[in-house]
Amino acid sequence: MTHKAFKRSAVVLAMAVAAGSGYVAARHGIGEVHAATAPVAAAATPVPTMTLPDFQSIVSRYGPAVVNVSIEGTVKQSGAVMTPFGPMDPSDPFSQFFRRFGPQAQMPQAERVIHGLGSGFIVSSDGIILTNAHVVDEADTVTVKLTDKREFKAKVLGVDKLTDVAVLKIDAHNLPTVALGNPDQTHEGEWVLAIGAPFGFENSVTAGIVSAKSRSLPNEGYVPFIQTDVAINPGNSGGPLLNLKGEVVGINSQIYSRSGGYQGISFAIPIDVAVRVKDQLLANGKVTRGRIGVGIQDVNQALAESFGLDKPAGALVTQVEPDSPASKAGLEAGDVILALNGKPVTDSGELPPEVARMKPGSNATLKIWRKGDTKNVDITIGELNSKDQVASADDGSADQGRLGVVTRPLTDQERAQAHVDNGLLVGAVTGAAERAGIRPGDVLLAVNGHPIHSVKELRHLIGKSEHHIALLVQRDDARIFVPIDLG
Repeated sequence: MTHKAFKRSAVVLAMAVAAGSGYVAARHGIGEVHAATAPVAAAATPVPTMTLPDFQSIVSRYGPAVVNVSIEGTVKQSGAVMTPFGPMDPSDPFSQFFRRFGPQAQMPQAERVIHGLGSGFIVSSDGIILTNAHVVDEADTVTVKLTDKREFKAKVLGVDKLTDVAVLKIDAHNLPTVALGNPDQTHEGEWVLAIGAPFGFENSVTAGIVSAKSRSLPNEGYVPFIQTDVAINPGNSGGPLLNLKGEVVGINSQIYSRSGGYQGISFAIPIDVAVRVKDQLLANGKVTRGRIGVGIQDVNQALAESFGLDKPAGALVTQVEPDSPASKAGLEAGDVILALNGKPVTDSGELPPEVARMKPGSNATLKIWRKGDTKNVDITIGELNSKDQVASADDGSADQGRLGVVTRPLTDQERAQAHVDNGLLVGAVTGAAERAGIRPGDVLLAVNGHPIHSVKELRHLIGKSEHHIALLVQRDDARIFVPIDLG
C-alpha cells in the first residue's frame, strides 16, 4: 500500500529588539511571548510525519472494473375509470365511487415504462458482473456501460432477493477486474471507499470508515451487513466497497434515511456472502440455505436475569415450528442458543446468517441454556424455503398486584385461530404488564419458559418469581419474550 506523506515544519520567527524587550515565536499557530535580554537564535522543530490514504492509486487501478448499470422495463397498472367528467386515475379515492355507483367504463390495463440506474463491478475478465438484485428487478433490458464508454447488453444469470445479489454477464473479454478481500479482516474504524453512479454521476468516489460489522436489519436476517459512513445515494447500489488495499469487501446496498438521501449511515453486503451466492447461481441457478425453524430474539439484561444467565448473550428461542429440524432436535421456546458448532452467538442477529450458510442435510451442535443449565443439542440442518424461518373454568384475574393483567383461557376456536395449544387471553392490563407493553388481546404463552395452561398456573409462576420474569407473548402471528420488572 502506497501513501503520500505530508510534512509540516514549524516556522520559528525570531526578532531581536532593544535590550529589555522580548521575542515572539510562532509555533503551531500559537503565539508565545518570552522575556529576553539578548537576541535568541531559534531552530526549527520537526513535526512527526502525517500519512493519509492514497485513494487516488486505488481508484486508478480498480476504478475501470466498476460499471454503470441501467435498466428499462414495463409494469402494468390498472386502467383509468371513465366517468362523466372524463378518465379518472384508479388511485383517486373518487374512482371507487364511480366504479361502484356511477355509469363508467373500465379502460384496459396500461403498461408504464420504467427506468433505473445502479452500479456493479466486474469479477471475471470474461464479463461476469456483480450488482444488487433490486437494481435489475423488473428489468426487460439491462445495459452495462464501462469507463471507456463501451456499452453492452447484459444477461441476468441469476438473482437472489434474500441477499439482494444479482449476477450479470456481458459478451466481452480481457476486461479489468476487481480484487476480492476478506470482510472478516475488516475492522471498525478502517478507511473504506465506494465507487458508483450516485444520481447518475458516473464513476463517483466517496470515502469514509467502517462504522460497525454484522448489522442485522429488519427483514434482512440472512446478511450480516457492514455499516459505514461512506456517502451512498441512489445509483450507488450494486457498486463496490473497497479497503485500502483496493480489495472489494462489500457491495453497497442500502442506506438508513428519513429523507430518502444519504444521512451518514450506509450498509454493504459482505463480499464473501455475495461470492457464495454467485457461485451457487452460476452452478445451480438457485441458492440453497440451511434452516432450523425457530423464531428468535435478543437477550437483554432483564431477560438474562429472568433466565438466570450471567450476562446478556445468545439468541432466545421464542417459537419452534412444528416438524422442523429444531422441533425434531427437542428445542423449546425459552431456550437460549449460546453457540453453534462451538462459535459463540453473542446476539440473535448472528445466528441466521451462520445457519443459512450451512449445507442442508449437514449436522450441527447447538449449545443452549435451559432452566439454569447448559446442554448440547445435535441438530440436522434443513433447507430454507421462502416461507420458512432460519430461526376454562378459572376466574379472570391473575395476581393483579404484581403482574397487572386480567386473563381468561382461550376457547377451542381461539386456540385454533392462534395456532397454539395453550395460553391465556389478556382482557385488561395495568401496572407492571402495562409498563412493559402488554396489550389487551395478547396471548400469554409462558413464564420464564414454563407454558401457561390456566390462570391458577400463571398465579403460581408469578408468585414464585422474584424481581424479573420473561413473559412469552403472541400478538397476531408474532411471538416475543417481554421482560417484566415485578418490583
